Amino acid sequence: MPTQIVVAGALISGATVLVAQRRRPPELAGLWELPGGKVTAGESDGAAVARELREELGVDVVVGERLGADVVIGESLILRAYLVTHTGGTPHPHDHRALRWVGATELESLDWVPADRAWLPELAKHLGA
Repeated sequence: MPTQIVVAGALISGATVLVAQRRRPPELAGLWELPGGKVTAGESDGAAVARELREELGVDVVVGERLGADVVIGESLILRAYLVTHTGGTPHPHDHRALRWVGATELESLDWVPADRAWLPELAKHLGA
């Protein structure tokens, strides 16, 4: 089975990052994540991050450097996170229960989707911890 790339965007504003609380699937509902989604055939990672954040949050972003390393889930999923810069729109939870801006000191206390925890040390550095 081909590997599916899933991308996430770390939208940082000052010393905070925007996190999203999942609505589904049931086993992940209520957990926090960096928002994003699947890369479609022929789409670049950067284009997918920008599209997903527009669809899920209603914001426009410029995609920057990678955040941390790939996170491999099972045999067919690879998660990648990117730093993004907000260029327009007001974040709204179109596809999530809630959105929240959190600082470096709050990262560890959130109930994260397990895979996203891999990026916390790198994220904390970018937030000035």
